[in-house]
Amino acid sequence: MSDTATHAPSKLQLLELLAAIGTAQWRDFAAAAAHHGLTSTQARVLAQLNGPLPMRGLATLLVCDASNVTGIVDRLEARELVRREPDPADRRVKNVVATDAGREVIRRVREEMQVTHGALDTLDETESATLYALLERLRPTMEKEASRA
Repeated sequence: MSDTATHAPSKLQLLELLAAIGTAQWRDFAAAAAHHGLTSTQARVLAQLNGPLPMRGLATLLVCDASNVTGIVDRLEARELVRREPDPADRRVKNVVATDAGREVIRRVREEMQVTHGALDTLDETESATLYALLERLRPTMEKEASRA
């Protein structure tokens, strides 16, 4: 009988497991991005663009200085994966928008994450649904707290 079957894991054990899974998933993401000539940060920008996003908002999500975002967006724009558009509410603000090509490349990156897909394939339907429900419960608190940092 495993230890976790008789005792609930500690928060430290859960944190270590989440960190290990997150690190492995990030490596898989970076490797898939590299196959498409993208850095992991460039791919992360594309992954964040579900709609127009101000440059400053992108910097906040990436936890970096706005000046760094300019260079990243410049390189993505040169490959026609994103474009800058003036914000309709404030034309001084530039929004970053994924192009069709940008949305397609990030879809392919996610599709090609073989290590992550292989790990998820080990779960049956019930386990997948349970994992999804648990992660969805954690997500709002984690994202809210992370945005304050």
